[in-house]
Amino acid sequence: MIETPGGGGRTVRRKKRLPPGVANPIDIHVGNRVRLRRTLLGLSQEKLGDEVGLTFQQIQKYERGANRIGASRLFQFSRILDVSISYFFEELPSEIRSHEGQMNWGLSDEKQAELAPNPMARRETLELFRAYYRIADPAVRARLFDLTKILAKAEN
Repeated sequence: MIETPGGGGRTVRRKKRLPPGVANPIDIHVGNRVRLRRTLLGLSQEKLGDEVGLTFQQIQKYERGANRIGASRLFQFSRILDVSISYFFEELPSEIRSHEGQMNWGLSDEKQAELAPNPMARRETLELFRAYYRIADPAVRARLFDLTKILAKAEN
């Protein structure tokens, strides 16, 4: 917040803006959630673009957070991707929920801590997820799930 003198002896508090060319962290998060859901459904950027009347380049910009997704477009994405609008804001890091956090996260003149890559966004994870749900027999899926947990425990 910036405090400046206002009329009548009052102090006016104004929010600082992000520098030009710095994507808003919330736009980046929402774009990442669009990409995650699109990929989980096996949709290409081109196919999603066709569904909403955009080019795949415009979808790329949304997914990177370079372009902000408006309310009507977010509504379209929620319908096409079969999720609620709140899905796009789930797992929003607490440090970017406040305006001050957005400012700190978006500044480029300070060294920022590396964000841990989301394992759910990796191609390997998505392919495994899709293959798992292609197994028609629920009993086989359950046994594979149990085997995976056992193998994971064995490494610890």
